[in-house]
Amino acid sequence: MARCLSFTGSADWLYRNFFSYSGLRSVTTDLEDGTVMHCWAPKTVKPAKPNLLLVHGFGANAMWQYGDLLRHFMPRFNIYVPDLLFFGDSTTKRPERTEAFQAQCVMRLMERYGVQKLSLVGISYGGFVGYSMAAQFPQAVEKVVLCCTGVCLEEKDMRDGLFQVADLDEAASILMPQTPDKLRELMKFAFVKPVKVVPSCFLSDYIDVFCTDHIKQKKELIQAILKDRQISNIPKIRQSTLIIWGEQDRIFPVELGHRLQTHIGEKARLVVIKNAGHAVNIEKPKEFSRELKSFLQSSSVSYSSQPQQPKYRLFSVT
Repeated sequence: MARCLSFTGSADWLYRNFFSYSGLRSVTTDLEDGTVMHCWAPKTVKPAKPNLLLVHGFGANAMWQYGDLLRHFMPRFNIYVPDLLFFGDSTTKRPERTEAFQAQCVMRLMERYGVQKLSLVGISYGGFVGYSMAAQFPQAVEKVVLCCTGVCLEEKDMRDGLFQVADLDEAASILMPQTPDKLRELMKFAFVKPVKVVPSCFLSDYIDVFCTDHIKQKKELIQAILKDRQISNIPKIRQSTLIIWGEQDRIFPVELGHRLQTHIGEKARLVVIKNAGHAVNIEKPKEFSRELKSFLQSSSVSYSSQPQQPKYRLFSVT
């Protein structure tokens, strides 16, 4: 029987055209060590504009995670949206699976584009990579936004019951769903109010497009995050940092946001958005983009001198 039109594939095609229409081009770069990285990069770089790197997490590809932000930031920034290794069209033959290696590859990619200074946004797993970039390359990374990213989790947190999964295998089965029921479970973890009725055929189509490639390698990425992780071994970054969290995040509980703000110290501010879960960028796009614009477009980042007057309720740690 002929396969019906893929809704997910069609939506992905629309995203690709939207990114191209917005002034970005799809580029694949060979880093010459068995590593190939794909990135959406500016068709025309404007030297007067600052550079902004958008780093995705697990789930749908970077276009889906950042598509809503392009219209807010394209006029003011040179935008770069890479696929991390084992996502999209980025791969490596090398054995490293740490966020430190991912960060090094992204930085090498930026150097290929001639980018010497940049600010970055990292969502979830992308925040691990972004934090590592800020720690390893402090001269290159200027401002940092970390969204729902458990940088300050520890290996013992799994044993101590901080997470709503029993072990890494269960976490991997949810983050990389292979059945419609598992994808529904992921939606419940990621959203405060997930769509209740989604036909299994649509969910299976999404899985076919986004969740069937590099399963083994992605599981190794998850394992590398947790292995022997201790806060005492996590470097402190010195950049001005905005931390955004969904109050009801069930993947990385908000406690980790408070830990991260405390770990970084006075250079960081935590904004917790109510009625949002792990996918806060999708559930609360207006609030999310407003916080990013206020932080990234401001010349000053003195939090004590710039009190927030939000239209929605949030808790902040300063």
